[in-house]
Amino acid sequence: MPHANTAAGVVGTAASRVPVVAVTGHLGAGKTSLVNHLLRTPGARLGVVVNDFGVLNVDAALVTGQVDEAAAISGGCVCCLPDAGGLDDALARLAAPRLRLDAILVEASGVAEPAALARLIRFSGVARVRAGGVVDVIDAVHHFATIDAGDDAPARYATASLVVIGKTDLLPASERGSTIARISTRVRSRNPDAHLVTARAGAIDPVLVFDVADHDDPIDELPLARIAREAHHGPGHDTHEHARSVSIPLVAPVPPSALVDLLEHPPRGAYRLKGRVRVRGTGGDRGYLVELVGRSIHVSALPSPPATGELVAIGVDLDTAGADAALRALATAPTERADAAGLRRLRRYRRLSE
Repeated sequence: MPHANTAAGVVGTAASRVPVVAVTGHLGAGKTSLVNHLLRTPGARLGVVVNDFGVLNVDAALVTGQVDEAAAISGGCVCCLPDAGGLDDALARLAAPRLRLDAILVEASGVAEPAALARLIRFSGVARVRAGGVVDVIDAVHHFATIDAGDDAPARYATASLVVIGKTDLLPASERGSTIARISTRVRSRNPDAHLVTARAGAIDPVLVFDVADHDDPIDELPLARIAREAHHGPGHDTHEHARSVSIPLVAPVPPSALVDLLEHPPRGAYRLKGRVRVRGTGGDRGYLVELVGRSIHVSALPSPPATGELVAIGVDLDTAGADAALRALATAPTERADAAGLRRLRRYRRLSE
């Protein structure tokens, strides 16, 4: 399966706000394993927000190696705080420009409601952050005795943009396939658009969650992360299933209606769609940074339109042929006539993103 090497860093640091990714799941589901796996990503600069509710074991050496400080939220479950102040304070510290973070991970306690945490992030008062998706971790062994024990599928499924089904290796081989299928069916009964992946010890492809400008650790930076990677896996060892990706350069302006149509109806299996685009407008060309995560669309203005833009589609189960056709259709869409309706749709997403 091809790796999405070209995807990470295509946008790089062009995004003006740091994506905040919620990591949710029942106590013991494997959230901390997933966070620690992401912290070992070569070259990544990640912030982590944890709270004092329950036992959290984010590797302190990794956090220290990645950022200047980890922010700890006290007062119980993050989503149960009387207001967003505690979380906002942590996000404000970690979003400081001097840290140059690629993303901030918020590891929720086992009793946190994903929807409540997602709302806190979505409506944060911190100007330099934006919502980056909800990763819900499922313990395949105990899931139907804890989270999903009733007749109706839990409402929490509706919030997740990415569902990581873990601990499948601990299931009897004869039950593994049917259990994964049952979990998938229950999740999609609430959230037909959810993207599901299976992972051992939280080892998902980081490109599903965030972008890294450089795949190698900068010289004399992040040494603890490198040491921890080699101690955990050995040099060059890789344990996750790679995501597929398709990218295309955009050498000409694109019509806004066609761009919004693609964001609203992405290629089959695309979990992320991102890039810089030059959009043909009534008063001249404009530049935009666009990103789709799950079904959440983010649009922000660039200081100037790129001479050559690019778009990348990413997903573990990405239909690469379909994605290539969809991206090429956008790249060759005619732009001769004014598209005022498309501009209004694009600007609406920009306003919602702000």
